[in-house]
Amino acid sequence: MFSPEGPTLLELTVQAMSSTERGYDLLAPKFDSTPFRTPDRVLEAFAATVEPLGPFVRGLDVCTGTGAGAGVLRRLCTERVVGVDFSAGMLAEARGAYGDGDGDGDSYPGSDADTAAAGRPPTHWVRADTLALPFAPAFDLAVSFGAFGHFLPAERPALFGQVFRSLRPGGYFAFPVPAPPPVGSRGYWALWGFDTVMRVRNALWRPPFVMYYRTFRLPDVVADLERTGFTVATAALAELGRRPDGSPRARAVLARRP
Repeated sequence: MFSPEGPTLLELTVQAMSSTERGYDLLAPKFDSTPFRTPDRVLEAFAATVEPLGPFVRGLDVCTGTGAGAGVLRRLCTERVVGVDFSAGMLAEARGAYGDGDGDGDSYPGSDADTAAAGRPPTHWVRADTLALPFAPAFDLAVSFGAFGHFLPAERPALFGQVFRSLRPGGYFAFPVPAPPPVGSRGYWALWGFDTVMRVRNALWRPPFVMYYRTFRLPDVVADLERTGFTVATAALAELGRRPDGSPRARAVLARRP
């Protein structure tokens, strides 16, 4: 499905009927061949918007998945990058793509030896619950891509609080947010239909698989960030263009720990 290298419909069905963690363990080897992986053009536009806020020394990719966000941080940070996720399968794919800062003697592309030679910071991978991050306030920049649908609105304050406590004073928590599709459009009904199916699935089947697209509304998110203690600004991701009404297709949320 999606591409010859992507998961089959049967594989996606098995994933969707599993827990969120087990589902991503199963999907991990083919995740980068699905539309669920954040497109490179979004990563590039985001990096270009955030880079002027630096310099950044240490970066944290929250819900790193297969490591695309950590790849962005390796361009923006100078000393160390950490990717954290609860899925062992996704972390294994990230480690294979970008190497491990602890080093294992291999010299595959993205390994620790190649990273040092290219002047990029080493990347470390941590398996942990993002609602209980095991970090001291050591990071200058935390990012996250495409993962917020896995958190119910009631869980957002806890998530934002964990990131806040992982940042140094003056550090940023930054992430892209796409503009919602116009009401009544094909995209609007597609997201509405997906969320409805997931709610029915979770009402009838255990364990739940938490993934909703319409629960991460920008005004609510900004309010939750501000209640956590962040100072919040947004910036248009200009490289991604504008909608017919002139509004940006996507924005970067730039939440700063005072």
